[in-house]
Amino acid sequence: MKARKGGRFRSSFKMKRKGIEVVGEWKTVQIDPNLFAEEEFRDIVCLEELTEYKLVSSSKVGIVKEKKRKAESASEEGNEEAEEPVAPPKKKKKNKDLRSQTDKSSTPNAAEIDVLVDKEAQGNEIIEEANCEGHGHVTESMSSRKDTPKKKKKKIPKNKASPAEEILPSVATSKKVKNWTTEVLSASTDQKADVSAWKDLFVPEPVLQALSYLGFSAPTPIQALALPSAIRDNMDVLGAAETGSGKTLAFAIPMIHSVLQWQKSNNSTTRNDSVSKESHQHHDETRWENEDEAEKVTHQQVEDSGDEDDASFTTGCVKVLENVEFDSDDETHTVDSHKKRPLLGLVLTPTRELAVQVKHHIDAVAKFTGIKTAILVGGMAAQKQERVLNRKPEIVIATPGRLWELVKERHPHLSNLRQLRCLVIDEADRMVEKGHFLELSQLLEVLNDSQYNPRRQTFVFSATLTLVHQTPTRVLQKKNAKKMDKKTKLELLMEKVGIKGKPKVIDLTRKEATVETLTETRIHCNTDEKDYYLYYFLLQYPGRTMVFANSIDCVKRLSSLLTILNCDPLPLHANMHQKQRLKNLERFAERESCVLLTTDVAARGLDIPNVQHVIHYQVPRTSELYVHRSGRTARAANEGLSLLLIGPEDLINFRKIYKTLEKSEELPFFPVDAKCMTSIKERMNLARQIEKAEFFNSRAKQHNSWLQQAAEALEMDLDDNMLMGKKASEQEESQKQKMLKGMKKQLKHMLSQPLFKVLMKTKYPTQSGKLLLPQTSVGYSALGAVSKKQAKKKKSIK
Repeated sequence: MKARKGGRFRSSFKMKRKGIEVVGEWKTVQIDPNLFAEEEFRDIVCLEELTEYKLVSSSKVGIVKEKKRKAESASEEGNEEAEEPVAPPKKKKKNKDLRSQTDKSSTPNAAEIDVLVDKEAQGNEIIEEANCEGHGHVTESMSSRKDTPKKKKKKIPKNKASPAEEILPSVATSKKVKNWTTEVLSASTDQKADVSAWKDLFVPEPVLQALSYLGFSAPTPIQALALPSAIRDNMDVLGAAETGSGKTLAFAIPMIHSVLQWQKSNNSTTRNDSVSKESHQHHDETRWENEDEAEKVTHQQVEDSGDEDDASFTTGCVKVLENVEFDSDDETHTVDSHKKRPLLGLVLTPTRELAVQVKHHIDAVAKFTGIKTAILVGGMAAQKQERVLNRKPEIVIATPGRLWELVKERHPHLSNLRQLRCLVIDEADRMVEKGHFLELSQLLEVLNDSQYNPRRQTFVFSATLTLVHQTPTRVLQKKNAKKMDKKTKLELLMEKVGIKGKPKVIDLTRKEATVETLTETRIHCNTDEKDYYLYYFLLQYPGRTMVFANSIDCVKRLSSLLTILNCDPLPLHANMHQKQRLKNLERFAERESCVLLTTDVAARGLDIPNVQHVIHYQVPRTSELYVHRSGRTARAANEGLSLLLIGPEDLINFRKIYKTLEKSEELPFFPVDAKCMTSIKERMNLARQIEKAEFFNSRAKQHNSWLQQAAEALEMDLDDNMLMGKKASEQEESQKQKMLKGMKKQLKHMLSQPLFKVLMKTKYPTQSGKLLLPQTSVGYSALGAVSKKQAKKKKSIK
């Protein structure tokens, strides 16, 4: 039975394939005569199977990169449709969609989808090539036949990549990834940094190369202290350092070193392998590397499309027949390979966004090592993450929930955690809090009991690791009460995490716990007035601002309110879809002047470049949260401003924070121009009315439509009392809409007027009849305003 020439999987990208060496013979498979409706078909249909063969690496394997413009890809698709009348219309449409997707994306993107079709492709290849070549000969792979001239390829010869381009690593494509970490990890290719300062810290050579490429010329204090103990002495590390001090690389570099050491020792024991096995392994390694590059590029894009695309590759009786043989062989191969390439490094983080960021940082430092990483977080397709785990990555970055889910499902790559060389718990004080992350405690129980490895290194890092709350006197008066200090806090943490030896403890935090370059200020006001001061600040001091609230409802309300006032805020909270959360973070990092309204989901670890201001719309409930929230600005020796909006209900929390952080001086008050406040109040009050009307309308509509649908489904009559709000007549409804339109028009007019008075008061006639004046006349920043006020205060005291 012959496979269709040309192959089902021919598309704009090309895959690396292996050929087979036929050892045995093709044997006829006996078919049950009852399967045929008529006996005449018995002589027409014939099935054969090949059980004895070897996989060999093709000598002519090459990567062909094709970069097509949208217009050319569209015309090519039209030609392909004309030239392939054999395929049924449904399949043709799916192939067309796939081609258009791959054409739009870069070459590494294609490698992501290659993985999905690998098994079926190999199955097809075996049949096709064995039929063409005959018995006892080494068959060539489909990739070796790429060089034969084709009509379609002749149409676009300009876009073919040269052999020199094919060999180069896809550095440029990884830079195109839209992510808030790209600016921090932007590579300086022209001038590579001098990394001589790192050499005394026992950093591996490929990592030094990556650090030079990234422009990291000198280590930070936490890195300089942690690396020798972790790499040379193989010690567990407990690290506490202020926000933005480079803690990620302090655990990433020792982990990469540990993986490289394992690979070195493992390779030396398996040197006596045959040449064919080595070449096969090398082929796999390079393929996984390309796919890993693709994973970086298609981090968010392929999640949804990946599962849909699978369907278009699973049809065809020929493949199904061969897959029966191929899968059983492949399963035994993967079990062995999982043992050969175990999970060596595991990083646990409290939030999904932080996990994404840590992965990007590790990938950047492990650029020249060939080490593969994978991310396992909630909110993304679990099936896709399982496929990523099948690539056997050495390092996994995960949130506890999704990781524990896959451990319970007994995924082969997560089944043997006894070989784990490095365990990292980032933001550890948050992770081991009572009542949070139940899965983490279960996971640590497994790691410290049945899957315990005495040679495993543990890294525990946080900015508030040694921050101790003053125990209330009522608690101390109890019988078994213990006064909590730094030592007892760390001992409890070590017990929970399972550190059994004596670890290296590094504490670089200040008494105040916040960074020196951070300017902390406050505004005391009523709860209703918080909106006014927030709006005033955003107008007067544009820039990259993060606004933190304690609840999701508060973020939603502020988001709709500031949208009405044309501030274009970006919300971020746990109820949002994961894709949207990452998209909003990317947009926030891209725009120079932007507002991110967020809950404490973005408080820890996120390294968003050039955040100028952090506003605590509601005072955080704990001192740790205050330190982490404020730590989103003033990172890596840059200056930043933190502003607390303190209402009457926030005073208790504010005093607790003040006491815990042992502030020697009172926080200065933020200067506010009282002249502008009347017009700001007018705008805000009108925006509140509009927001309130729109909120109640949408809520009532949503509630009533749900009730009506439920009543229709149950074939019941709906009582008017059950509907939200009175059933308004058409006249009342139109009157409401008119009022809403009128308010919006009035607000539009208000927003068009300049809010801050311009120094130039004289009016001159112009051609247009109106002199265009700048919106703001702000000559200094928020930090400048605070320092100016403090200087005035000092002068008055003198």
